[in-house]
Amino acid sequence: MTFMFVYAILDLFFILFHSAWALFNITGWAFRRTKRVHLATTGLTAFSWFVCGYFYGWGYCICTDWHWRVREILGKENSSYSFIHYAIRETTGLNPDPFAVDILVLSVFALTSALSILFNIRDFKKR
Repeated sequence: MTFMFVYAILDLFFILFHSAWALFNITGWAFRRTKRVHLATTGLTAFSWFVCGYFYGWGYCICTDWHWRVREILGKENSSYSFIHYAIRETTGLNPDPFAVDILVLSVFALTSALSILFNIRDFKKR
């Protein structure tokens, strides 16, 4: 097994993992069984974007950083700095304005994080 095969597997892993993480961050607040986990995943996302982002650039995502390093080793172009922009481009062929994608992602993240916090507080008070 060559190293390039391992990196190809890692590329696929990051695509699947990052997509699943993003989808869970959008929907996890809505299900009783996943509300606490959702609070944790949005907290980790916020930590990466804002705490690590203070040092590496606002919106920094460790998962995207690692994925792009794997893609560089594979010789693949990383013309998007945002995974969501990359995913939109790869799945639809569209190339939306990266700033507009960032605003949409941040807006959805803020909304779903607020919902997660509110519902977790409500559930805590019920207990």
